[in-house]
Amino acid sequence: MSERPGLDEAVTDLLVAVVAALDLPLPAVDAAAERAHSRLLDLRAMDVRIVLDVLSRSRHPGAVAESAAEIRRRTTREPVDYAPFVFREEGAA
Repeated sequence: MSERPGLDEAVTDLLVAVVAALDLPLPAVDAAAERAHSRLLDLRAMDVRIVLDVLSRSRHPGAVAESAAEIRRRTTREPVDYAPFVFREEGAA
């Protein structure tokens, strides 16, 4: 087995922030909820791309940690604002 170095803690935190920003609950089976889900996913994906683009141009030593914090701030400003899909057990009333 090859020895691979683990990811830096700041990089791991950045990846966790990216996943949290893009991991949205499925929308309810309703046109308005589906549109809101799509809009929110597009907005959050754009925010992540912007932050990662700025990070790719940065030479600041704390830029990775600051980028994770910025993604979290942007995610908090745009919460889920649609009805999520509710799974029901088969045979349940």
